[in-house]
Amino acid sequence: MKILHTSDWHLGRTLYGRKRYEEFEAFLKWLAKTIQHERVDVLLVAGDVFDTSAPSNRAQELYYRFLCAVAASSCHHVVVIAGNHDSPSFLNAPRELLKVLNVHVVGALAEVISDEVLVLHAEGGIPELIVCAVPYLRDRDIRVAEAGESIEDKERKLIEGIRDHYAAATAIAEAQRLALGVDIPIVAMGHLFAAGGQTVDGDGVRDLYVGSLAQVTAAIFPDSLDYLALGHLHVPQKVGGSERRRYSGSPIPMGFGEAKQAKSVCMVDFDHAEPTVQMLPVPVFQRLERVKGDWPAISARILEISATYPQAWLEVVYEGAEVISDLRDRLDKATANSDLEILRITNNRIVDRVLGQIHDEEMLDDLSVDEVFARCLTAHQVPEDQRPELLRAYQETIASLQQNDARAE
Repeated sequence: MKILHTSDWHLGRTLYGRKRYEEFEAFLKWLAKTIQHERVDVLLVAGDVFDTSAPSNRAQELYYRFLCAVAASSCHHVVVIAGNHDSPSFLNAPRELLKVLNVHVVGALAEVISDEVLVLHAEGGIPELIVCAVPYLRDRDIRVAEAGESIEDKERKLIEGIRDHYAAATAIAEAQRLALGVDIPIVAMGHLFAAGGQTVDGDGVRDLYVGSLAQVTAAIFPDSLDYLALGHLHVPQKVGGSERRRYSGSPIPMGFGEAKQAKSVCMVDFDHAEPTVQMLPVPVFQRLERVKGDWPAISARILEISATYPQAWLEVVYEGAEVISDLRDRLDKATANSDLEILRITNNRIVDRVLGQIHDEEMLDDLSVDEVFARCLTAHQVPEDQRPELLRAYQETIASLQQNDARAE
């Protein structure tokens, strides 16, 4: 049996105002062909199907068209869980209809945990796989707030809540396997930030929980799981060094920080005593290039790119010592005879001059929301001993805003 694990499609995402539907469509067509060619039995999509809780009609069209294509292939089942970008209610809305296509959607924490444990059957009704389809777990889903509790209490409760949820789902799966009397694999899915996870500049990954709660250790997942399919981090990577616990990563670069990153999906083969995992490289559908340096370096690199990738999108970061006031004009001339498109220009020398070089080579875009808040505390001369609690309250407010489901009403 073969499982294909992917996540973090972020359908509908834009890049500095440019729509990327052609890119998303190319990826989904490639994925459907790969599923057919590799004769994949089960597809796992570990969250962040869409980039926003209110996806556009075009993004929805791409999603449903892809599901129909996979349903007509050799793939027996598709399992989709919600990520922190997805609207739980939006994903769940058509799930009863999608079941006809053997597409199983878990958009929100189930009222009964057993509803998240799916026994998947091959043709002929033979059970072939059990999936613990755990969606993105929000703080309010698994932790009851109590008056007077400390920050440490909140952290402990959240970690315990996540651990207990996976333990309960896995125990149900093991009991179902025992009742079936068939030794079939148990796979768990999730959308969270595992400790030690690697991110890259500009990948758009938001902290899921407040402070240290953003990272849970690999130890929270039961050892009995045959494979763990995670989403949220855009860099393909193992969890705790285990071959059978992985992030598939995003299939296309979500920003220029991911431009040099090799994208892939995970192919898991259970035809052996131990499951084997192969990373299938995803083709580059739209070249992204970040060009940095002084003017000679930038102009030379643009010339090189135009000869190699004639339809690339560029981010230009000028870092030369000379103050160039006509950088835009120079770049327009450098790309005039090509199909290169510059989506963003950062002229650090002009920024430094305007800001009086308060912070060398620094822009607002380069700061996280926490760093901006910390600067505000400094500007208003808030005492150091008061800052940690104020920062924590601010982070909780931001997390609450990010977790609101715009479609829930």
